[in-house]
Amino acid sequence: GRLRRGTGSRAAELRAAKLAMQKIQRAQQQENNDQQQDQQQQNPFGQAPAGYVAGAGRGFGGSSNTDSGPASAPAMEGSLFVGKDGQFDDEDDEADRIYDAIDERMNSKRRKHTDDGNGNNPGSSAIGDQFRELKQKLATVTEDQWAAIPDVGDYSLRHKQKRREDVFTPLTDSLLESRSKANADSTASGQNPMAGTTQVMDGTATAGYRTNLSGLAEARSTVMTMSLDKMSDSVSGQTVIDPKGYLTSLSNTKIASAAEVGDVNKARLLLKSVRDTNPKHGPGWIAAARVEEAAGKTAQARKLVMEGCEICPDNEDVWLEAARLHPQDQAKTILAAAARRMPSSVKIYLRAADLEQHDYAKKAVLRKALEANPNSVTLWKAAIDLEDAEDARVLLAVAVEKVPHSVEMWLALARLETYENARKVLNQARKSLPAERAIWIAAAKLEESQNHVEVVDRIVDKAVRSLDKHDAIVTRTQWLKEAEAAEGAGAPSTSAAIVKCTVGRGVDDEDRMRTWADDASAASSRGAVATARAILAHGLAAFPTKRGLWLQAVDLERKHGTASSLDEVLAAASERLPRTEIFWLVRAKEKWLAGDVDKSRGILTEAFKANPDSEPVWLAAVKLEWETGEIERARVLLARARERAPTARIYMKSALLERECQHFDEALKLLEDEGLQKYPTFSKMYMMGGQICSEDMMKDRINLDRARKFYQRGLQNCPNSVVLWCLASQLEERVADYGAGSANAGVTKARSLLELARLKNAKNPELWLEAIRLERRAGNEKLAVSLMARALQECPSSGLLLAENISTSPRVEQKSKSADAIKRRPDDPCVIAAVAALFASERKHDKARKWFERAVKLDPDLGDSWVKLYAFELDVGTKNAQEDVKQRSVAAEPKHGELWCKVSKAMSNRRKSTVEHLEAAAQNILEKMKLN
Repeated sequence: GRLRRGTGSRAAELRAAKLAMQKIQRAQQQENNDQQQDQQQQNPFGQAPAGYVAGAGRGFGGSSNTDSGPASAPAMEGSLFVGKDGQFDDEDDEADRIYDAIDERMNSKRRKHTDDGNGNNPGSSAIGDQFRELKQKLATVTEDQWAAIPDVGDYSLRHKQKRREDVFTPLTDSLLESRSKANADSTASGQNPMAGTTQVMDGTATAGYRTNLSGLAEARSTVMTMSLDKMSDSVSGQTVIDPKGYLTSLSNTKIASAAEVGDVNKARLLLKSVRDTNPKHGPGWIAAARVEEAAGKTAQARKLVMEGCEICPDNEDVWLEAARLHPQDQAKTILAAAARRMPSSVKIYLRAADLEQHDYAKKAVLRKALEANPNSVTLWKAAIDLEDAEDARVLLAVAVEKVPHSVEMWLALARLETYENARKVLNQARKSLPAERAIWIAAAKLEESQNHVEVVDRIVDKAVRSLDKHDAIVTRTQWLKEAEAAEGAGAPSTSAAIVKCTVGRGVDDEDRMRTWADDASAASSRGAVATARAILAHGLAAFPTKRGLWLQAVDLERKHGTASSLDEVLAAASERLPRTEIFWLVRAKEKWLAGDVDKSRGILTEAFKANPDSEPVWLAAVKLEWETGEIERARVLLARARERAPTARIYMKSALLERECQHFDEALKLLEDEGLQKYPTFSKMYMMGGQICSEDMMKDRINLDRARKFYQRGLQNCPNSVVLWCLASQLEERVADYGAGSANAGVTKARSLLELARLKNAKNPELWLEAIRLERRAGNEKLAVSLMARALQECPSSGLLLAENISTSPRVEQKSKSADAIKRRPDDPCVIAAVAALFASERKHDKARKWFERAVKLDPDLGDSWVKLYAFELDVGTKNAQEDVKQRSVAAEPKHGELWCKVSKAMSNRRKSTVEHLEAAAQNILEKMKLN
């Protein structure tokens, strides 16, 4: 059972030791089992150890002396684990032998490492120490000898890993040192050192040399120069490439990361599994080829896809992918093989035609394709596109025979034929495709192109009946889309015929008017004016007395029609609804604006016959004569109107005519003796009377009292007229101008009037605004601020007050006031215009323009927004922007606003146009800005 020491490796020795130990343990275990059986038979409690004294451990034993100490137990001396008779047993001997063997093995290893390395024990020295002498002799090897050393071949792993393209052997320290010295010598002599070998000392005697990092840049430059030199031609100084482009291509070179390479490898494994599982699955081959292409291995991709072509010869996608990956010449060959294999594949023929450079070659490919696939519409289209008109017509004639189900072929052939032949072609097409509406519509367009408008309706009606007969389901919405398409193609009569025959399909009787009105609005919004006009015409034919439809038709013609079409619609509306004055008045106004005054008079005369007691007609006739300078005729008309159709407005217009003619006494007589006697609650006549006395006539106490009487009577009869209260307070404020008291007394009286007005008209922002401005004009700024606070408490959502608060607050508070006003009234044009003015004062022109535009869109009838926008454009805008504002304001025709009415209501500006009013009001704003 002795452990043997062999001369083999350490692993072999350990295995031998382990086997020996296991054999010894089994033998010892068997011996112990035999001994235990014998002892159990002799002594059930086993054999007592040598020197054992019963009870000695607990203080008892054979001796009666309890204080005997260690001398009383000699058997306890020594080891507790000794065998009988004081000797080790067999197990202890075996353990000692094993441990001695291990110690000997470890000592031998230590002796190898502690050898002096001088060759005294070459069998046990390290491998590096054995080759130390040979390594020292490498210092005498020259550079040529080193370069002549052959590469060491490694054939043991040739089936496990791919051989590297280049094998590099590291240089020795002596060669690097000699290269460094050579560089130093060449540098000293003015020559360029060899790139990448420059070294510097690190300042210590034992550290040696370290590589200079600047040499890396030199090496890269040298490599680049050598690469460019390789690609240069034989002519000195010229190259076959563009160096800049070459550098760009190098910078665009993609270097795959480790993660990307891993992804590619995973994709390869997955796709290989797909190909192995189902080799007839074409997309698997295509995907594998594209993975290789993405990895930059085009050759491998081509090899894979060609293998796929062999395994999946009936998959056209694989063939097409192969053609894509190969150069043009090879792709042609591949597609030719594919066409022979799959002559019915249209895609392969089309791809083959695309690869051809000349039209005649493409035609040859497509004609061969048509021989194999005469029923392919796609091939016919591609072949026809390459031909001129005459040859295309010939091909189309053949195509409609081969593919009679192709609507496009029939329509294309009809377009290329003459009128007579086109009719024949479309008749044949209708026989072949009786349920195709496009052919019927094309026939209608053909007749319309020849001005056969009466035939168009019949064709469309026959088309609808034919489609119904063949159960071709065409919805009403689809027909309307066809109508809009026909209009877009320049066939308005066809569009109208389609609308006429189909617009009522599927619509309930009670929903017809609403549905048709919505259809017309939708078509008009999409620019289909003729379609919308046809829908409205159909609706008016069914509902000739509906005022809403006529107004919609008038609005359509005004926006998109001509003057003659508008007049036709207005004439028809006046004829259908003679008691509706609006159509008479609009028609007369359009004629007057066009310069045809006599025609306008004739229209109003007809309107008088139909509406003898109509106030709008009388006033329109008066305005026509008034604006054209026929004052006497206007005066006579007003007198007749007062007799036949007396109204408050007619009396007011009569007084206004006299006022404009500066016949103030006649105007006051009409107001006092007739108008106010018949209409005492019409506040505008009180206003006019007070203004005539206070502004037009001499400023003295007599006229002041007359004006006061007008206002007092007006306030008694019209206590809710805010404008009347404001005019009365302004008159009292200016009493000093009439020589009737001091300015302070006038302000006090005006203040009391406004307080009384606010009591009778609570929560009125106009009255609060007038009171605030009164205090500011009087110089009571603190009182004005207090009134503003009270006004905003009573009218917190008033746009007038919020805008005034923004414009009159200190500069530092305007932004916060603006934010609060926008929160309260985000859609109030007065607030928006005030914020825009704030941006303009801060020179934020883009924001200011945006907010001014928003204000005019919110309420186009508010003239103040247009005035502020135009003033802003005059200040910082361009001529084009100014003209644009003018045109849009004329189209909007604003009528309200404080700044606007102050100019437009002035007697000197009554005959001026909207543009003149806009310019005058804007100039007032600019002058006020200059003063501030």
